[in-house]
Amino acid sequence: MKELGKINSLLINRFTDNGAYLALQEGGEVLLPKGYLDGTEEVGKEIEVFVYTDSEDRPVAVTSPPVALLDEFAVMEAKQITKIGAFMDWGLPKDLFVPNAEMGQNMEVGEKYLIRVCLDYKTERLIGVNKYEDFLLTDTQGFEAGQQIEVLVFDESDLGYKGLIEGNFEGLIYKNEVFKPMEIGDRVNAYVKKRRDDGKLDLQLLPSGREKYEEGAEKILEVLKVQKFLPLHDKSSPESIKELLGMSKKHFKQSIGQLYKAKKIEIKGDGISLV
Repeated sequence: MKELGKINSLLINRFTDNGAYLALQEGGEVLLPKGYLDGTEEVGKEIEVFVYTDSEDRPVAVTSPPVALLDEFAVMEAKQITKIGAFMDWGLPKDLFVPNAEMGQNMEVGEKYLIRVCLDYKTERLIGVNKYEDFLLTDTQGFEAGQQIEVLVFDESDLGYKGLIEGNFEGLIYKNEVFKPMEIGDRVNAYVKKRRDDGKLDLQLLPSGREKYEEGAEKILEVLKVQKFLPLHDKSSPESIKELLGMSKKHFKQSIGQLYKAKKIEIKGDGISLV
């Protein structure tokens, strides 16, 4: 079935007590349950739907798509773990099944994992695949240091947070460079730090070089405009700086140095204030 796992514009063939039956491209029909109808539908009109299979493996259409379509990645929460695999919440009445053979790691209920929606050609069913490495590209020559990108945070390791870039590439944000709360499933703006030999990308949350400190300086100015005074200085502890500003002590010292040279702030024994 060409429509499976995709968003399709299908013609309404007829209505029954169960809902509307939509015409498939290669013949046959698929049911759009009445719970998805708003009363404005008419026979012969097109309607945009997502097609998958229900708990009895029958094709069914819905107007609310899941978090990922066929051949797309998304972070999903594990709702149930069984002997044959895991069931993931992907935003539809029927959970997405990840067979044991496609689980790249041990899963736990309530935890979130990177899942790719795939078609099992043997059963003609949509399944989830956690072995994401099989689908990633390693040729990252198109990325340059300093380039801004959007990252889907999908895993945490001792080194840092793994991120998916453009649905095809893997990057890493090192923990010692993260100064704000971050959770699996977050989408964040990041910058390419460097390309590694294995094709993966090292990332950072702030721009490199001078622009980095300008951004930190701007943040300090915004806080001072509201609070007038900050009880922070170059002798303050890294923990205090991180708690109040969400940045490292080195970043803070570089930023207030720029502001001081620009005569924007006064540095006193007990803190800083606007000039």
